[in-house]
Amino acid sequence: MARLIYSAITSLDGYVVDADGNFDWAAPDEEVHAYVNDQERAVGTYLYGRRMYEVMVAWESMDDDAPVMRDYAQVWRGADKVVYSSTLDEVRGPRTRLEPAFDPDAVRRLVDEATTDLSIGGPTLAASALRAGLVDELNVYLNPVVVGGGTAWLPDDLRLDLTLVAEHRFAGGVVHLRYTPTASDMTR
Repeated sequence: MARLIYSAITSLDGYVVDADGNFDWAAPDEEVHAYVNDQERAVGTYLYGRRMYEVMVAWESMDDDAPVMRDYAQVWRGADKVVYSSTLDEVRGPRTRLEPAFDPDAVRRLVDEATTDLSIGGPTLAASALRAGLVDELNVYLNPVVVGGGTAWLPDDLRLDLTLVAEHRFAGGVVHLRYTPTASDMTR
């Protein structure tokens, strides 16, 4: 059965971007990037909001000499992408389609019919999926930095009881934590 996975690279205080909209502090080193690449290999479809798509579409044409970067570009290009936006008129790249709005029932069907995992990216879109009980797994890559404000990876008004199912520590101080919601939090 396919899973819907929400992953985020965050500051220790839980932000994906700081108050100025910067996320340069979140750039993974080679060890973290290689680990993320391995985690993403099981993903066959990425679900993005407009802002996350506009960041990630760079992987469509990225040509970097670093093997870890080339590897991720290949993983990303090999997956389907669904972009939810009421402001975009079109999306670029093969295997990419545009939906005008997030529809929890349509996403539920997409997950139920999938043969590979799906990833939902961006805190705003993920909040909709979390509130609808659609997310099967949450992954957070905690960076050893406190940014003091910005965009949180989780919405303030969400209550989920979680079970820690895996953790990994990296030499540079990043910690990966993988959680699953308890059965009472799941509606699918």
